[in-house]
Amino acid sequence: MRVLGIDPGTAIVGFSILDFENSKFKVIDYGCVYTDKDLPMEERLCKIYSELTEIIKRYQPTDMAIEELFYFKNNKTVISVAQARGVIILCGNQNNLKISHYTPLQVKTGITGYGKAEKKQVQLMVQKILSLGEIPKPDDAADALAIAITHINSINSGFFSRGLNDKLSTKNLPKTKISAKEYRELILNGGN
Repeated sequence: MRVLGIDPGTAIVGFSILDFENSKFKVIDYGCVYTDKDLPMEERLCKIYSELTEIIKRYQPTDMAIEELFYFKNNKTVISVAQARGVIILCGNQNNLKISHYTPLQVKTGITGYGKAEKKQVQLMVQKILSLGEIPKPDDAADALAIAITHINSINSGFFSRGLNDKLSTKNLPKTKISAKEYRELILNGGN
């Protein structure tokens, strides 16, 4: 299975390409599509469409996993991101990808097991799950990786969380919110 993960935006679209074979993740590529804020919106949307089309043709994914919109305080922002998201979905559909949508809550829960996890905690888990030497950058690309992992996990009935949960003990978990540093230590030390 090859998945294109997408963190939608207007200025920055995070993307990732992940393979999942023999119960193992393999990072093929990740990065961002950037558009210039001074360009008219229609040109920015065209750039997003054409660059994603090239990525799809280059890597031939079978699935697209895209993050749902969440509430914005700024109505102008939500409208522009919704436009970009629509173009991204159109691109996936026209390239015959199976498209799945995930809320930020589903992604946080799918990656960390905790729906209110902080961004740093999600990034640390992405690094751990994919056995990367460092947290992937920029944040939009790390989010796209998390979205792709969530999709693969949902398709495979929670494979990675079962494997990780076997390694972790919950006896040392505090009953309150933990910091990203404490979370990292918990994951890296297997809960001991």
